[in-house]
Amino acid sequence: MSTTKIDRFRALVAAEPDNPLHNYALAQMLLAAGEYEQGAAAYGRCLELDPSWMMAAIRQGACLVSLERWDEARQAITLGQRLAEEQNHDEPFDEIRDLLDQLPSE
Repeated sequence: MSTTKIDRFRALVAAEPDNPLHNYALAQMLLAAGEYEQGAAAYGRCLELDPSWMMAAIRQGACLVSLERWDEARQAITLGQRLAEEQNHDEPFDEIRDLLDQLPSE
């Protein structure tokens, strides 16, 4: 992922820090670039702005799995799973199962 694109979204977030869409776009760019620490934080900001944002929770979990921060990853993925169930979304369950499979046994 181009740092120019990431910088562009960082500038948008700096200009409008409470805009959830700018924060999510930045998080997506960071995840795609393998910037997992910053991506996890950006998805966390999305969840601060909208605690019901299912995909932000799931993708935060993906960042945390990549960082091997297992407990935090489990919490984020479980939140995403709960939100998907509450919101009647079937689409993300393959991604959720894949992420849960990557976690070490409790």
